[in-house]
Amino acid sequence: MATKAVKSKAIKSATVTRKPAVVAKKPVTRKVSTPGRATAARAAEGLYGPDPLLMQKQAGLWDWLMQYYFRLEIAGWDKLPAQPSLLIGVHSGGPLTMDAWTVNMAWWRHFQGSRTLHATAHDVLMQNKLLGRYFRRMGTISPSGESIQAAFQRGDDVILWPGGEVDAYRKWTKRDQAVLGGRKGFIRLAIRSGVPIVPVATIGGHDTLFVLSEGRGLAKLLKLKERMRVEVAPITFSMPFGVALHLLPLQHIPLPAKIRTELLEPIYLDSDPAKADDEDYVNRIYAEVESRIQAGMDRLAKKRRFPLFG
Repeated sequence: MATKAVKSKAIKSATVTRKPAVVAKKPVTRKVSTPGRATAARAAEGLYGPDPLLMQKQAGLWDWLMQYYFRLEIAGWDKLPAQPSLLIGVHSGGPLTMDAWTVNMAWWRHFQGSRTLHATAHDVLMQNKLLGRYFRRMGTISPSGESIQAAFQRGDDVILWPGGEVDAYRKWTKRDQAVLGGRKGFIRLAIRSGVPIVPVATIGGHDTLFVLSEGRGLAKLLKLKERMRVEVAPITFSMPFGVALHLLPLQHIPLPAKIRTELLEPIYLDSDPAKADDEDYVNRIYAEVESRIQAGMDRLAKKRRFPLFG
């Protein structure tokens, strides 16, 4: 018995109690997507557009729309400077500005990718999940100074509509008025970038969407400038909803209007960057751009054969 006890103690003493092995966990690296990075990535996507594959796939549809639905007439290609330029124009038709998009598509058809034009669009449209993605693939960029200068540095052209929503939603009775909204930042941008300004005159887009009232008072009441950076709350007549408050990007189907567009003689600016801070000089250039666009619109308006859609 003693021997067994000794053996039992020996066995117990020889038994080793092992603790579970602790395995060091590798730190998990998570990619953090910040709003700033996401915005920058989206902006870069527009700068590298338009996507040739997308442009080729939709060329047939846009050719049909320009030839038959909007009966587009566009002239003035020979007036474009050889160097990158800032095109300045007016646009109509609310969020779906067909006079603007037909310029973009006609440019692609004319140059076949050998010269790139970047359109610009309001942040409300660019941030829309569907429209924003499509716009960026079309080469559309934000109207910010940084985006536009980046396009110039790539050797590309940019078209800008300074009047923004005030221009696009002007009343139908103002359809042949050049509205730049008193916004003159584009002149300072052109001076500092060393590029000429090419005015663009167009008519007909306002017949794709009838703006009955700009709704400026309603916009103030709804505080749309603070919420959406817009100064109007337009009442429109459109398809398919008839008379309605027009605030959503895809709220209407553009009507078949005759669109006429002309690229006008370029305006070459003073090469002295200090002129960007010269108010008198900036005001004089603004008046010249506006008056040239208005004169072009007056010429084009005389070609109408019918009061509506013609």
